[in-house]
Amino acid sequence: MTKELKWKAALIGLVVFAAAVYLLPTFITVPLWWQGKLPSDKISLGLDLQGGMHLLMGVDAGKAVENTIERYTAELEELLFDEGIAFDHVKKISPSRIQAQIVDAQKGDAFQKLIERRFGGISVSAPKKLDDNSLLYTLSIQDKEAAAIARMAVDQAIETIRNRIDQFGVSEPIIQKQGEDMILVQLPGVKDPQRAINLIGKTATLEFKLVDDENSLEKARAGSVPADRQILYQRQVNPSTGVVSQQPYLLHTRSLLTGDRLVNAQVRIDSRFNQPYVSIEFDATGARIFERITRTNVKKRLAIVLDDNVYSAPVIQERIAGGQAQITGSFSMEEARDLAIVLRAGSLPAPVSVLEKRLVGPSLGHDSIAKGIRATLIGGVLVIIFMCVYYKLAGVAASVAVTLNIVLLMAALAAFRATLTLPGIAGIALTIGMAVDANVLIYERIREELRLGKTVRAAVGSGYAKALSSILDSNLTTLISAAFLFQFGTGPVKGFALTLSIGLMASLFTALFVTRFIFDYALSRWRMQTLSI
Repeated sequence: MTKELKWKAALIGLVVFAAAVYLLPTFITVPLWWQGKLPSDKISLGLDLQGGMHLLMGVDAGKAVENTIERYTAELEELLFDEGIAFDHVKKISPSRIQAQIVDAQKGDAFQKLIERRFGGISVSAPKKLDDNSLLYTLSIQDKEAAAIARMAVDQAIETIRNRIDQFGVSEPIIQKQGEDMILVQLPGVKDPQRAINLIGKTATLEFKLVDDENSLEKARAGSVPADRQILYQRQVNPSTGVVSQQPYLLHTRSLLTGDRLVNAQVRIDSRFNQPYVSIEFDATGARIFERITRTNVKKRLAIVLDDNVYSAPVIQERIAGGQAQITGSFSMEEARDLAIVLRAGSLPAPVSVLEKRLVGPSLGHDSIAKGIRATLIGGVLVIIFMCVYYKLAGVAASVAVTLNIVLLMAALAAFRATLTLPGIAGIALTIGMAVDANVLIYERIREELRLGKTVRAAVGSGYAKALSSILDSNLTTLISAAFLFQFGTGPVKGFALTLSIGLMASLFTALFVTRFIFDYALSRWRMQTLSI
């Protein structure tokens, strides 16, 4: 064997070995020494093959604008403190407007410059001068800014949902934007659909609000709720009886701090009561705000509220520095983990609702897999029989290439952690035909060269050389089409495009490199004077 044939054989052997390493975990249970050292990911099956959940969710983009106004209100108050601009109040007066009263009229220009510098999408009305020489401003969010926030809310919701699902542990989910304000979510293999829905749909708006202990809770519950107050409830479970009750709280509606300032959330175990709780950590700005809240409200109760549910309302005993706090409550370890997940992944910018829910049973997937594999095997066997009958021994070489092509394709799916869908199986079946197409072009060229009286070696070399441009052209145009399908198609179409693309690249390797090696090896070993083609 020549040096050139040796390195070709080594390359083919290396590729086959790598394919086997990536493919074996899909078909066998790998030993313990394999895991962690060698690839152990199986080929992931799509929703149509292994079952799962299909959700179409709607995003309340208008609420995102209102949430932005809430955040701007808190940020503006903090900025006025930092800039030394005295004010009477800063409050939201509508879903898109803020009212601010500046005590000193001479600070009016400084206030307007601050707004222009820090809030580009806010327009400021002409100030109204009050009797006490203070200035009353109305700040409104601009229509262009509101539209941008609405669009961004959907994009941010997609990323937040994706982060939550990744931490939930779903393999190869499909999360895509549908229309202007809808999100398509497909979760293959989900065993607990309701838990997944709760995790995905939880807005996770974390707020810190002061408890109003000055006004009567009983009067408020009777219908006499003071202005700027609200009644929220804490879920409590009796540890001995398991009875669930609702503890009401009268709270200030204004949020002193929100979960936007969170940087981490972890589940911890209370050593005294052996109960799980969630430890949260704020960023530098959040830590500074939290320290000021606890410093100025010692001996008052601070409620920790998530999605309008009170988790705890401890009394502030002293100033708390360091930017860390705890969320306690009567929840299980699973509930604590899910709470930590949604807090780490971030809150949704706006509430989402399930518009459509479908559960796909695995029995349909098993039937689809069986029929898809059967169709692929039948098509592959028929192609191999045709090649062997029509091209004789040369057809055997093409059959080896087709078989190797399928092995490489499946190994690539496992290596790239791609999802195999029913259209993907169709792509594999089509790849079998595309794989022998290149060999047909080469073999017909070799036949032409043999009819011209060339030697076997010369005919083989010339056949491969002359067929190369046609093979590259045909495969390149198909790859371009597959690329557009993958870029602009939905989940099933992407699955088809992915397997087709990988199959085409594998067929180029097997048709141009592997079969050429077989011919060159045979010619070198047996010095053939005729070719069975």
